[in-house]
Amino acid sequence: MEMKDLYKKYIKETFDENGLIKDLDFDIPENFNFAYDIIDVIGKNEPERKAMVWVNDKGEEHTFTYKDLSVRSNQCANMLLAHGVKKGDMVLSVLKRHYQFWILLLALDKIGAILIPATNQLMKKDYTYRFEAADVNYVVATADGDVTDHIEQALEEYKDIKEKFIVRGNRDGWTNFDAECAKYPTELERIQNNVNDNMLIYFTSGTTGYPKMVVHTHYYCLGHIVTAKYWHKLHEGSLHLTISESGWAKCMWGKMYGQLLCAACLFVYDFDRFHANDILQKIQDYKVTSFCAPPTMYRMFIKEGISSYDLSNLERTSIAGEALNPEVFNRWYDLTGLKVMEGYGQTETVLAIGNMCEMEPKPGSTGIPTPLFDIKIYDDDCNEVENGQEGEIVIIPKTTEKIGLFKEYYKNPEATAEAWRGGVYHTNDLAYKDNDGYFWYVGRKDDVIKSSGYRIGPFEIESVLMEHPAVLEVAVTGVKDAIRGMVVKATIVLTKAYRDKGDEKLVKELQEHVKNQTAPYKYPRVIEFVDELPKTISGKIRRVEIREKDNSNS
Repeated sequence: MEMKDLYKKYIKETFDENGLIKDLDFDIPENFNFAYDIIDVIGKNEPERKAMVWVNDKGEEHTFTYKDLSVRSNQCANMLLAHGVKKGDMVLSVLKRHYQFWILLLALDKIGAILIPATNQLMKKDYTYRFEAADVNYVVATADGDVTDHIEQALEEYKDIKEKFIVRGNRDGWTNFDAECAKYPTELERIQNNVNDNMLIYFTSGTTGYPKMVVHTHYYCLGHIVTAKYWHKLHEGSLHLTISESGWAKCMWGKMYGQLLCAACLFVYDFDRFHANDILQKIQDYKVTSFCAPPTMYRMFIKEGISSYDLSNLERTSIAGEALNPEVFNRWYDLTGLKVMEGYGQTETVLAIGNMCEMEPKPGSTGIPTPLFDIKIYDDDCNEVENGQEGEIVIIPKTTEKIGLFKEYYKNPEATAEAWRGGVYHTNDLAYKDNDGYFWYVGRKDDVIKSSGYRIGPFEIESVLMEHPAVLEVAVTGVKDAIRGMVVKATIVLTKAYRDKGDEKLVKELQEHVKNQTAPYKYPRVIEFVDELPKTISGKIRRVEIREKDNSNS
């Protein structure tokens, strides 16, 4: 089927003549609430339908039905209400991949309180910033590791926390979450809300500065129908695994809204350290049918060797979080017969561009726009550019409610206005569109290198370098040059086999490798070998830190 025809098919299947999403059996009411209207309804109509299979790296295992989630979230909501949590309160969670996260999220949804997920990798200063920036009222945190130590240190400065709840352990001054929930009734009278009410706040990764606070309303849940149905290709018999922990927005993409809207089952593996063989074993043993992870993890699977694992139950594999290197796509396909379906979006969005359902993906392309949005490529003057020309990805919602897009940056009207200028959402990401309508990611605006009149995106060069056996990780940036303005620099972590071979000979070999694979002007004139790359707590490379270091030394 032609791409244009396929795109029309998605739109026709997804929206009715009024622009409403067809997958819902009702028009979106003003008081739509995911916990009441999806989880409770499925739990009532199909109480035995599995919603989540949860296991951890210590051998524990729990299976939750939709009814279980409904009942336990009622208990949790009653408990939180009794402890003073009310509509509009800010509740920060640090719960890794504990199943209690899902119960808490649904309970807060029912109350109308606002969840602020955080990763367990935060330190004292990170908590202090988040508490103050988001006006946090309550904390629910894991007892694992030193999470509560860092929170306690932050609370020496921030005094507005009303109560602290602890999960999977005990600590003086903290209320035991599970024990307290068990004391409360399993019935809950519905608390009214408006679909436009704030529901969720995520902090961005902060690759170039302090993280912004992304506000989503109850409409956000509905945007993930497309994420799960058309990208993950889920159905009622699916068992879906997304690797992300609960502190990141990718958790909502792959471990909550869209999957449960499709009445599928989540597979949640709660682990501390990623081991490729461990994940592959779980996919085999639990017969996972759909899997999503960043490209880095696919590279680790390939290096681990997957021939000894039975992955025959996998129907769909997808990636997001980083642009996909074609080498990874081709190698995974050779080994499994499955094509890795790339998708693009941000903390501010649901899936915006993707390789969906029956599409034939082009390795390295993020795919086509989802039915929720018009996606265009703009130049610096906000004019749409021609196919093949690089520019900024801008997103134009097709629904008046802006389903799938964030409402605002909390307490930051200037940043909100900048992002939504001209009535469209400016992503600050660069890409180009080919003549078939496929989008190709280039990089963040701030990361583009301008050299001798050329605009060079880092991703293409990084992809080429990753094909060389010496390169484990790489970040491409620009450094100042008296003649060209800037030149391309590659900061490289070498593979184990090349760790002691980082000499001028290897530099020239890598430069020739790039010249042979892409336009010669793009090759890295400067190459630096390092032990590790600077990264955010979410694992994204901080090219800005490399640039700042180079500028300070120039």
